[in-house]
This record gives sequence, structure tokens and C-alpha cells, in this order.
Amino acid sequence: MLHRHRRHGRRFLPMLRTLSTGATPAASCPPPPPIPSPDAACLGDTDPASLPADDAIAALPSLADSAGSAAALALFRRLSSRPDLRRLMRLYATAATTFVARGNLPMAHEAMRTMVAAFAEAGRLREAADMVLEMRSHGLPLCVETANWVLRVGLQHPACFPLAREVFDGMTRSGGVRPDERSFRALVLGCCREGRFEEADVLLGTMRQQGFSLDNATCTVVVRAFCQQGRFKDVSELFRRMSEIGTPPNMVNYTAWIDGLCKKGYVKQAFHVLEEMVGKGLKPNVYTHTSLIHGLCKIGWTERAFRLFLKLVKSSSYKPNVHTYTVMIGGYCKEGKLSRAEMLLGRMVEQGLVPNTNTYTTLIDGHCKGGSFGRAFELMNKMKLEGFLPNIYTYNAIIGGFCRKGQIQEAYKVLRLATRQGLHLDKVTYTILITEHCKQGHIMYALELFSKMAENGCHPDIDTYTTIIAAYCQQRQMEQSQKLFDKCLAIGLVPTKQTYTSMIAGYCKVGKSTSAQRMFERMVQHGCLPDSITYGALISGLCKESRLEEARALYESMLDKHLVPCDVTRVTLAFEYSMKEKINIAVSMLDRLDKRQQAHTADALIRKLSAADNLDAASLFLKSVLDKHYTVDHVTYTSFINSCYNSNRYALASEISEKNLKKDL
Repeated sequence: MLHRHRRHGRRFLPMLRTLSTGATPAASCPPPPPIPSPDAACLGDTDPASLPADDAIAALPSLADSAGSAAALALFRRLSSRPDLRRLMRLYATAATTFVARGNLPMAHEAMRTMVAAFAEAGRLREAADMVLEMRSHGLPLCVETANWVLRVGLQHPACFPLAREVFDGMTRSGGVRPDERSFRALVLGCCREGRFEEADVLLGTMRQQGFSLDNATCTVVVRAFCQQGRFKDVSELFRRMSEIGTPPNMVNYTAWIDGLCKKGYVKQAFHVLEEMVGKGLKPNVYTHTSLIHGLCKIGWTERAFRLFLKLVKSSSYKPNVHTYTVMIGGYCKEGKLSRAEMLLGRMVEQGLVPNTNTYTTLIDGHCKGGSFGRAFELMNKMKLEGFLPNIYTYNAIIGGFCRKGQIQEAYKVLRLATRQGLHLDKVTYTILITEHCKQGHIMYALELFSKMAENGCHPDIDTYTTIIAAYCQQRQMEQSQKLFDKCLAIGLVPTKQTYTSMIAGYCKVGKSTSAQRMFERMVQHGCLPDSITYGALISGLCKESRLEEARALYESMLDKHLVPCDVTRVTLAFEYSMKEKINIAVSMLDRLDKRQQAHTADALIRKLSAADNLDAASLFLKSVLDKHYTVDHVTYTSFINSCYNSNRYALASEISEKNLKKDL
């Protein structure tokens, strides 16, 4: 009975499992015929669509009997757009059963699909999906087109992803309705959008096994998703498989790969992909070249980028577009070459291209980073005169510029201009202000902004959390920072390298190196690779607590991973061993360093040990440097000799002076 759909709390998944066991076979749904306008004579003087809800719904079966299914479908379409009826289940149930009774299954399926879209908007997709399945007992077999519709609509709403997955899994069971290529493509796209890359991999493998191909449009989305994760080898494998099954990657697919490589800074690899693309007879377009220009600018090769840009200018087949100019302007702004950036803006206008909000924002950001706020405001006024309103990104550029200069009051003045224009602060705005307040030690102001951020529906990301965590760590408030760290995990945010390093450094600062070690181990276990700064923070913390063997083991592990310890790390560990009269160990630590690092470390150690009156240890390092014929820094040498004289170590001073003279001969 239709009244069963009111039981909204029942589970949907068990019903899906019956997809393959129902007695009614799956049906294919051809498109409905063209809909003629209903005969006015049949409708009488009253328009059914204007009737009260109950009467309007009741008019559907009557109209179908008197004027035919086409007229009833036209009325249904009008009723389903009424706000008071759009999410009323009775409308869709009545329409579907009316069409089923008259044998018009395609029209009944249209009613179901309209219901799914309307209910998904209200977060009630499960109710709609239940109804789609229940209609089977009323003579409307489920067809793959309608199942795909439920799947696609569900994937458009992130909260509905689990239900969409259930729909697909129900389709994949033997018999009944089975997923087609469109089903797989829809779910692959959904998995990529949700960051469920392992699931996407499995789906792609199943598609290959079942002989389904990945169309080029879906391939582009998958490529972008893989590139965001740095999974470039997977892109190469995907392209190979596509070629094998007869759907070779096209120019757009290759451009997406090139763009992904460039955004990650792998420009050399991007040019190799370009060669592969051209070798397959595919001609790069302006978007391909713009991605390469962006990549070159990103790694600081602006002049090479400009040469490629000029190649586009001189090309007869394609010219640089607004985005190309904007990217090139951004490259010059990044290097502080604002006059060249301004020149390009003028050239762009001469070519008949109209700078857009993004172009102006890029140039404004460049001037703000250079401290030219006057010119930034001139450009903002100019863009307004040309009909382009500054957006929140434009204002963020100026707010960020003032914050970099420490002028937070000026930043707030600009913020008020943005809010008067009706703009809402985004994550970047909040993070800029929170970061600056933390730098200035205004932790309470930062926390107030942090709270407002969530209240205004702008949920903090891991970078924002990391900023607050780092501020607490700087102030040695590790209990507060740990609470925030735990909250990140609770709400599903993934701590970054910076998050972990801040926590490790904070624990070391308050003398809790054991807690720091646990955080370090947790970091590694979760696949977040520590860098030399992370290692350095923990090594320094262990040294402060005289846990030298553990610190040294970390140091050796760091070198084994080909990470270069910074000067502070090398000097701190060697100094602590020297002060513990384990000078041989300290000296041996230099052996794994290159010539420049050895000389640098020795210089710093000699000065530090001389200042601590540990002249015996200092002399050993100095002799080691001289024996290897390295150049001794004049300040270091003078500092050591003066310390010898101050401590009445004249013989030692004479010995080192003689050794130094022999080196120069």
C-alpha cells in the first residue's frame, strides 16, 4: 500500500538488496513523447494548478481520464514547481500511480525523478529513494535510468554520499537492475569529490573488468583528483589503460595532467607530458600553454615563462587570453617586478582584452606585498570604474598586505569597506587576521575571531587550527594546544606537518620531550613525514633534558633519510656532547656532512665552546678543520685566540696559530 512510505525511519539498504529478487523485471525507460497543451474544454473554467493542494492533487487522475496522460503530465510539472507541493510525497505517489494505471511508465519514472530532486534539496533523499523502491509493488519496475538519477542526485549532496553508495551497491548485486557505464562514472566522480580515492581505484578496476570505458569528461575529473593527491604515476597508468580499451586520452585530459603537475611545481615532468601529448598527434591549446606558464612562474622561472608567453603572442593559431595575461602578471608580481606587470596590463588592453576582477586582484596583491598601498587603491578604483566590483579576494590581498606590515588597524579599516559592500569574510580573511593577532601576542582577539568564524558558517580548516595551536605552543600553554589538536581529529581534520611540528616544539619548550616523542611517533604512524625542522625541534628538546643518545639516534635517522639538519640542530647536539666530555662523538658527527656543512658547523661550535670556556673541545674542532685544509672564519679564529689569552692558555693559542700558519703555506 502507498501509505507505507510514511514510515521514514525504516532502513533503505535491506530494500536495496531485493533489487535482484523482485518478480517484476527491470525496464528500460524511453523518453516520454512531446507534451501537448491540455484541452481547455476538458479543464472547465478552473485552472487545476491554482486549486488548493488536496484538490489540485486529486485533479491529476481526473484530468488523465478526461484529457489523457500528456495533459496530466503537464499539470504535474506545474504542480511540482509550487512551493507548497514541491516536497509533498502524496503529489508524486498520486502522479506515479496515475501514469502506471494508464500504462505510461516513462511518465511515472519522470514523476519519481522529479521527487528525488525535490526531496534531495531538503535533505530527505532517503524518503524519496524508499518511495522509488516501493513503487515496484504498484507496477512501476525500477529501471537503470531512475536508479542512476537517484545516484547522481545523491552525489550532488555531500551528506547523501553514503546513501548514493548504498544505491550503487544495491544495483551491483546479481540479476535485476545492474549499473551501466553511467552508474560507474557517476560514483567515480563522487568518490573523487569526496576524496575517497581508494574506492575510486576499486571502481575503475571493476569498470575495466566489466568492459566499461571511462569517457574523456570523467577522465578529466579523475586526473585532477589524482593530481591534487600527487598521484601522477596513477594518471600515467590510467592513460595507458584508456588507450588499451579504445578511449585514448584527448587534449583536455593531457592539459589537466600538465596543469596538475605545474600546480605542484613539477614543471620539468609537465614538459615531458607535453612531448608525449604532441607525439600522439594532439595539439596543445592556449590552456595547455597557460598551465605551463603558471608552472614556470611558480618555480621562479619567470623569464622562461615570458618567452613561452611571447610564443603565444606570435602564434597565428591561438593567442593569450585574459587568464594567460593574469598568470604572467602574477609571475612578475611574485618577483616584485611590478613595472613589468603594469606593462603587461597595458599590453593586454591594447590587444582588446578586458582585465577582469582576477587580473586586477593579482596586480593589487603584488603592490600590497611591495608596500605600494596607494597604487593598490588606485587599481581598485579603476576596476570599479570599469564595472568590476572588488570581491573578497581583492580585499584579502589588501588586508593581508597591511597585516604583513603589522598594520592591523589599517587592515580592519579595509575589512569594514568590504562588509559595507555586502561581502562576507571567508576562511582566508579570518586566517589572515587570526595569524596577525597571534604574531602580535593577541591570543584572546585571535580566539574571538576563531569563534566568530564558525558562528558565521565559515568553518576553520586545518591551517586556521594550526595557527592557533602554534600560538598556544609559543606561550607554553600546551594543555590548550592539545585540546585544539584533539578537536581537529574529532571533527575529521587531518593535521599537517606544521601542526605536528608546532606541538612537538611546544612540548620540548616546556621540558616534556616524552610527550613530544609520542607526538612524533603519531605523526609518522599517520603517514605525515617529518622534515628537518620537525627533527630539529625534537633533537633540541632531548638535548635540553640530556637525553643525548636518543637525540643522536634521531640525528642519524634523519641523515639516513637524506634530510639535511639545520645549523642549530648540528651545533646543539655536538655542543652538548662536548660539554659532557664526549668530544670524539661530537667530532665524528661532522664526518657525514659535506665540506661546507662541516666548516659551518665547526665555526659555530668553536665560537660557542670558546664562549663557554671549553677551550679543549673548541681546539679539537679547530684542529679538525685545519687538518682538512678548510678555511677558518676570521671571527671564529680571533674569538678562540682571545679566549685562550683570557684563560692564560698561551701554549694552546701558540699551537693553533702555528698550525694555522702552516695551512696557509
